Amino acid sequence: MRDQWDAKLYDDRHSFVNELSRGLVDLLAPLKGERILDLGCGTGALTRQIAASGAEVLGVDASPAMIAQARQNYPDLRFEVADAQTMRFDEPFDAIFSNAALHWVKPPEDAAASMFKALKPGGRLVLEMGGRGNVATILSAAIASGAALGIDLKAAVNINYFPSIAQYAGVLEQAGFAVTLAVLFDRPTKLSDGEAGLAAWIRMFRPGLQELVPAEKHADFFRDLENRCRQLFCDGTWYADYRRLRVMAVASPLPSPGIPGEGAGANCETLFPFEDSHPGK
Repeated sequence: MRDQWDAKLYDDRHSFVNELSRGLVDLLAPLKGERILDLGCGTGALTRQIAASGAEVLGVDASPAMIAQARQNYPDLRFEVADAQTMRFDEPFDAIFSNAALHWVKPPEDAAASMFKALKPGGRLVLEMGGRGNVATILSAAIASGAALGIDLKAAVNINYFPSIAQYAGVLEQAGFAVTLAVLFDRPTKLSDGEAGLAAWIRMFRPGLQELVPAEKHADFFRDLENRCRQLFCDGTWYADYRRLRVMAVASPLPSPGIPGEGAGANCETLFPFEDSHPGK
């Protein structure tokens, strides 16, 4: 596949992707000496934040352009080109971290299987990706603006995998993960470039649209797109209607505590050793 990413433009104009997800590293809670895989590391900003904990981090991305920029940004860290669906490693990791990457990977089942194989038993997965309804206003408007010009843009617009909580939890569980947290939430996101922000977002994340829309019709296309998305424009700035799916999981089924009264030694005293926590109190 052709590498669609302009890594320098990503750093210069779309750093909000990393800035708004720094709290995700707190959920990862990396420890000194842990082996951690940053899957879909982009240009390396969050890889660096994880490494600051003292963990041994490897950043991987399917885009050679992103990896080249990451190596330039952080020459003291390790980065490799790798596909989430086919990646293989000599040693397993304690944790996998992924931000704004897995919605680019289809089929998701292949990525889930690769992640499970890359983790130690009981290893943890912490990720954030686009969820069901992500940038729905922008994408539906782009399709309508194309149709107004007599151009079918559906295939170039609908290129991501934006699952619901149930869909993605099912994918992970099928691969062997036990999902411990799954949250779908809206995150309206301020875009760079002021009045040109919406067009800049399309050029970065949907470059195929520009190839399908003739050059002489670009101005008409973006004008119509902006009119259809006017509710996303506030105080001279465009906002993207992001909706994110945040998930935590472990690479093995969670142990069952058993049922009181069944099996040898199953009783309230063993399940609730502290008096104040006894369910009958």
